[in-house]
Amino acid sequence: MLLLTTLKPFVSSAGAETEPALPVESPTVAEVVAPETVKTVPEALSPSLLRALDYVSRRYRVAPEALVPVFEAAQAVGRERRVDPLLIIAIIGIESRFNPFAESAFGAKGLMQVIPGYHMDKVPQGAGEQPFLDPVTNIQVGVHVLEEAIRWRGGLTAGLQHYGGAADDPETAYANKVLAEKQRLEQAARRAPARG
Repeated sequence: MLLLTTLKPFVSSAGAETEPALPVESPTVAEVVAPETVKTVPEALSPSLLRALDYVSRRYRVAPEALVPVFEAAQAVGRERRVDPLLIIAIIGIESRFNPFAESAFGAKGLMQVIPGYHMDKVPQGAGEQPFLDPVTNIQVGVHVLEEAIRWRGGLTAGLQHYGGAADDPETAYANKVLAEKQRLEQAARRAPARG
C-alpha cells in the first residue's frame, strides 16, 4: 500500500515535538506556502480517493508518495469550493499528467496549466515568487478559473471547453477527454480494496 505515515506532517504544529525530526531535503508545504494561503491542515484522504490515487499512480507512472499532496490539495480545495475532487484530479491528468513543473507553448504553468498573464488576480497573498509552480496554489487558482468558466459558459461541458481553450470546438473534445478521465477515476474510487 502507501507509505502515508512518512508524508503526514506537511504542516508543522506549534509545540513540542513528539517524534524525532527526519532530515528533509525539500521544503514542507508550510515553508513554501504562506499561512494565509492554506486554509486547512491537510487531512487524511478518503478511502475512495486513496483508491483513485492508486489508479493515477499506475496510469501516469508517478510515485504514490508524490501524489499524496496533490490529492490532499484537491480534496481540501474541492470541499472548500464545492467542486468534485475527482474532476480536479481529472483535469490535472489531462492538463499536466501530474507534472507540477509543466509549461505549455502558451505559457500555461503547473498541474492545472494556469496562464499567469490572465490569472495573477486569483493568486492568494503571500503565495511566493513562483505561485503557479506550487501545487497547492496552482490547484486553488485553477479551481477558481474553472468555477468562473462554468458560471460564465452556463454549464460543466461548456465551462470545461472554455477552461481548455477550446470554447469554439463543436465536438467538445476537451470536455469529453476530461469527463472520460473523471469516469475512470470514479470507477477506480468505487473498486473494493484488494484483500491480501
